[in-house]
Amino acid sequence: MHKNPGITDDVSLAVSALRSANVVAIPTETVYGLAALARDPDAVEKVFVIKGRPRSHPLIVHVASLEVATLWGQFNHEALVLAKHFWPGPLTLLLPRTSIVPDWVTGGRDTVAIRVPNHPMTLQLLLELNDGVVAPSANKFGKVSPTTAEHVQQDLGNDVHLILDGGLCDIGVESTIIECLDDVSILRPGAITPLDVERTLGLNVLSNMTGPSRAPGMLASHYAPNARVVLCSTSEEASSLAQECVDRQLKTLIIDEPNLATYAHNLYALLRRADEDKCDVVLAVAAPNYGIGIAINDRLAKASAQRD
Repeated sequence: MHKNPGITDDVSLAVSALRSANVVAIPTETVYGLAALARDPDAVEKVFVIKGRPRSHPLIVHVASLEVATLWGQFNHEALVLAKHFWPGPLTLLLPRTSIVPDWVTGGRDTVAIRVPNHPMTLQLLLELNDGVVAPSANKFGKVSPTTAEHVQQDLGNDVHLILDGGLCDIGVESTIIECLDDVSILRPGAITPLDVERTLGLNVLSNMTGPSRAPGMLASHYAPNARVVLCSTSEEASSLAQECVDRQLKTLIIDEPNLATYAHNLYALLRRADEDKCDVVLAVAAPNYGIGIAINDRLAKASAQRD
């Protein structure tokens, strides 16, 4: 593996590295991704090895535009409406795959996940590259996603060839994943909410976030720091449990933020801080269950789930 990865803002350097079958960390508006040419099996294999990710777990293909996306996925009416409305943006569509999509991207499934990210550096990279990249979050599998270039370097160190530094991610939690097959179903919540989708399509949308893993982020335990995460219903409950932890000499961090956009923006950085400070317990107060609060609660539920 390449030693001492560089942090750079040179998009053309990152494009060159990708064309040479290297793995490059790239910024998006959601979290940093671990990018490799989607149709290069050796490059994608490096992503699986670096992350410690199961080969059966599907990857999201990132492309520069809807026009390019139609080469990878088969768009029905609802998928086209959503793509035109929300792309570039924090929306991933799960669609029937086309013949150019290799099995190593989909875990052998007949569907493919596609998105057009809304970050100027990564859009420039995808345009220059003129190809699709896989870009799962640039961290070890199941752990807390990175929202800065420094987080990537801390997590992956020498394993990644290059880190394209696009600053702090705007949103801070992963994209909404919507399955557009016979029905329209939300598989993973994000900044684009069920209400956003229903208003755009003019129809009811199913929430289908359990069952077999058909898309990234559907496993029961995910996004987890080393510290134990306890989900609290109220600030008062968190304060009470914090006192109990103090009595038991457990180092504790409370996460409690009334502004939902700020909560999402800072969530992963706070979970990481808990590990840096060697906390034993994180007491996270649940967000109101609307807007991006739905996504925050999904990530906290998975972070607090029993681990294998």
